[in-house]
Amino acid sequence: MSKTAHFKVFCLERYKSKYNMNGKEAIRLFKQYGVMEYLGSFYDVLHTFGDQHIVQEIDQFIEARRPA
Repeated sequence: MSKTAHFKVFCLERYKSKYNMNGKEAIRLFKQYGVMEYLGSFYDVLHTFGDQHIVQEIDQFIEARRPA
């Protein structure tokens, strides 16, 4: 598994854990908002963040893409 793929799985697991989601729910949400693409595109920066900061980044990314 590549570093980027490992990182994406790590982020998904952290997000699931924080929000008590199952895998299907989390993957649906990530697909709906393009989170995996975001994580891959900004891997170089994001992989240096701690768990809490990564989840906050994902939350902000999703929130910015939700319809008003």
